[in-house]
Amino acid sequence: MNAPAAALPAITPQPLAERSGRRDLVLLLAVLAALLLLHRQTAAAMVALWLRSETFTHGFAIAPISVWLVWRQRAALSALPRRPALAGLAAQALLGAAWLLAAVANVQVLQQYLMVAMLPAAVLALFGPAVSRALAFPLAYLLLAVPFGEIFVPPLIDFTARFTVAALRLSQIPVFHENNYLSLPGGNWSVVEACSGLRYVIASVALGALYAHLNYRSLRRRLTFMLVALLLPVLANGVRAYLIVLIGYLSDMRLAVGIDHLIYGWIFFGLVSLLLFWCGAFWRQAPAPAPPQARAPARPAAAPFRPAAAPRRGSATARAAAACVLLAAIWPPLAAHLLARSASAAGAATVPELELELEFAPPLPWRASPLAPADWHVLHAGRPRRYAARLSDGANSATLQLTWYGRQVKDAELLTPVRRKVEADLPQWHEISTSVQALRLGGRALRVRATVVQAAEQRLLVWRWYRQTDVDLSSPQLLKLMLAKNKLFGEAEYGAEIAVAAPFDERPEQAEAVLRRLLEAMLPSIDEGLRHAAR
Repeated sequence: MNAPAAALPAITPQPLAERSGRRDLVLLLAVLAALLLLHRQTAAAMVALWLRSETFTHGFAIAPISVWLVWRQRAALSALPRRPALAGLAAQALLGAAWLLAAVANVQVLQQYLMVAMLPAAVLALFGPAVSRALAFPLAYLLLAVPFGEIFVPPLIDFTARFTVAALRLSQIPVFHENNYLSLPGGNWSVVEACSGLRYVIASVALGALYAHLNYRSLRRRLTFMLVALLLPVLANGVRAYLIVLIGYLSDMRLAVGIDHLIYGWIFFGLVSLLLFWCGAFWRQAPAPAPPQARAPARPAAAPFRPAAAPRRGSATARAAAACVLLAAIWPPLAAHLLARSASAAGAATVPELELELEFAPPLPWRASPLAPADWHVLHAGRPRRYAARLSDGANSATLQLTWYGRQVKDAELLTPVRRKVEADLPQWHEISTSVQALRLGGRALRVRATVVQAAEQRLLVWRWYRQTDVDLSSPQLLKLMLAKNKLFGEAEYGAEIAVAAPFDERPEQAEAVLRRLLEAMLPSIDEGLRHAAR
């Protein structure tokens, strides 16, 4: 007599679910590896910055932390529905197109952000919104690995210098302050890039975001703590700079004047961070209770288990993974083709030996003479055509410098950064402040970047702007967009930077009148010289 069906051992879907989870993990890792391999140059540029700059060394820790955050959620993730989402593929396509634009325009930091953003888009494409929401913080945390923040160095330097001066004066210590230079009876100080506190800010934001995610459930508390973690190191860096100057003043410049003041800085930052986390612990919230696992509905004893749905979902995930890789594979070869086309055209027009000079005669009463080595010089990479002269009308003098590129390629374009070399016999010029100024010159509207540069006691007001294919603009971002458009559509890429500079004693306004007269006289000649170069 046969045993009843109820006595047969139950067949459960757990082994199949485990195999499905392992398969999905392998697919995800394969997609992420493919994305990094396809964008290996972008990833290598990130790692090179981590290695080269102490400010961005934290990048090595971001990915392991994100992996750990995902691992600690593995039990909850296994219970979530995993369904491929077309929204993820659409995001991949948009991010890839934006990456292409950034690559053609050679905006490295934007390329890196877009490459990192492709990883969450891949998770959404493979597993759908439920898993993506659960992993929102670990995936967003990866963005902190991108080396970014150097644009905040000038305002941080300015705040640190002003805070230090105010604190010294409150301490009844006489101090003379000019830009980022401080002069005390015992010695002189300058707030340089290493003193800006950027590395403290970045480290505090990375640690603060992680702490807030692990210790708070309320979005309000998390955002408040992250805001404090952002602002506190800025204030603490001002206190650190004040204490270092105070120690140097009280010790007759025997202490805190060398590498030891950097050591004091890290010790002080460590104490401030410990205080921040200790205070934050008072508002710590207990973790949210895990939701009770839903019990599977009882099956009729005679109904066999049919695992047909899992293979269909598995094949859909595999198709989504293949689509992600195919979408990502479109853009790097296309970027390489466009850049090679631009470089080929630039190579055909490159002068192999010396730089060509732009030549035009200034109108009377202005007379031109060569720039001296000690003058402030515009720096550009590659071998562009140039015009550089000191112009005088008998009463005042100023300098005019034009830089013109027939083609702009990587490492040889208007916005390629060039560091000034330190030479013992020449003054060291530093940018003190920069703003955008609207001008009206002979009925012509013009926007320029107004920069104050200084070397020892010499100060200059510099007006500079770009001309990209006959369009005047002051924004580097707009210049990059125009250049990317020109490269994408195979249009002309020629561009120029025009810079005029005049000295002043007390206020930059003293140099403005000189620069206005110079530009009103020279703009027709500048226009004609650049049109001739383009032809």
